[in-house]
Amino acid sequence: MNKKNWLSMVSVYSTIYTAITLLNSIVYLGNGIYEDPSGNWHELDRAIILLIGMTAFILCTKLPVKPLVFRYVIAYVPSMLLAFLYVWSSGLREELAKTAYRDIWMNFTGLFILFCIVNAVWIFVRKKRKE
Repeated sequence: MNKKNWLSMVSVYSTIYTAITLLNSIVYLGNGIYEDPSGNWHELDRAIILLIGMTAFILCTKLPVKPLVFRYVIAYVPSMLLAFLYVWSSGLREELAKTAYRDIWMNFTGLFILFCIVNAVWIFVRKKRKE
């Protein structure tokens, strides 16, 4: 991987992290919560979960597996298990919310599906341009 690819990935990671953090803050403020109850750990947790998700997406785009859906499943299952493991391990340092596993599943899966759809459309458009 060259320097340009690394910078691009760091830029995408930073942009997504910033957008998620801003959205989280807006939701908290909208619910009348003016400080994050989990503090700095919550920020680090978000960063690590996003890193797991970005790694899964990179696998989706780079694995030489066909069909495309099978490639997505191969990337999704271990990354989702890793996210669950991370949530479980974070429960060792502080009590988890009752909906922690449901929340990580919904958020991780939702973003994963969205990025897979975007990737599939991108592949389809590139193939049509080559024809």
